[in-house]
Amino acid sequence: MPRRDHKDTVHQTVESATAAASSLVAASWTRSIRYHGLDPSMRQAAERVEAQHLAEARQAAEQLLLVARPTLQRLLRMVGDDGCCVLLTNAEGVILERHGSASLAGDFDQWGLGEGAIWSEAAEGTNGIGTCLVEKRPVTIHRDQHFYARNTGLACMDAPIFDHRGRLAAALDLSSCRRDQNEAMSNLLGGVITDAARRIEADHFQAAFRDHRIIVAQTDPQGAPVLLAVDRDDLVIGATRAARQVFGLDDAALASPRPASDILQTAAGTQGLDDALAGEIRRALARAKGNASAAARALGIGRATLYRRMKQFGIAPSGD
Repeated sequence: MPRRDHKDTVHQTVESATAAASSLVAASWTRSIRYHGLDPSMRQAAERVEAQHLAEARQAAEQLLLVARPTLQRLLRMVGDDGCCVLLTNAEGVILERHGSASLAGDFDQWGLGEGAIWSEAAEGTNGIGTCLVEKRPVTIHRDQHFYARNTGLACMDAPIFDHRGRLAAALDLSSCRRDQNEAMSNLLGGVITDAARRIEADHFQAAFRDHRIIVAQTDPQGAPVLLAVDRDDLVIGATRAARQVFGLDDAALASPRPASDILQTAAGTQGLDDALAGEIRRALARAKGNASAAARALGIGRATLYRRMKQFGIAPSGD
């Protein structure tokens, strides 16, 4: 009687005085019962939004979906579609798009993994999508870590995606119903999902500031994209969530743009900015195959300015 045992396990864990502090899963189980009033033995299928609501949600996320789609398709090819599907939701946990084998579409629908299904923690209790959105960090919910007994056949690996303003925008999910997938494999795939989500986040940021230069400011210890968007005067007008955290930026600060050199200032003077700009110039020259005129156009600066900066950073011209 596995379903009954699962219910007992959830309730015993939640009744523990230290449950919420013991683990991410225990904290989520506790929220599911005490805050959302859910019952782990409930068998009702995942709730779905109306078609009009789904259409509006997709329209609101149109740019993100466009940018994310190649990564979603690549991800499915990488992990294989045998018993797996890749999902992208909005910040409310509504599935906006599903990628998976057409032959398994009926199975995914039975699991409640169809487009328009609501997988927020408030609706489904502890699950990859909903708990990721609450925690705002990558999570893996493997089988009986789910709140509802009916979801314990799933392994779900998720990572959040933040928009160009640093706000929570989506969850990227890989759900598997494969019986041979163990927890170690789920954790390994969780890392793949996290990398893919960060790529989508970086691509979405660059698309949002497509007419401006992007500076890769530094490497975040957690691997999140630390990107700044700057205008022709080297004033910072945009920053990813990780960049906002690293440099203490918010909407108010970006509304009154500051020079990139001020934001990137380090104990070693302007070395941080110099390294970022030099790298940017080298990448532009490489893409232009050494053509300085083409590189300058791509950078949005004049050819003379480019040559000055190349001389400043010790970058030798390789052709024109």
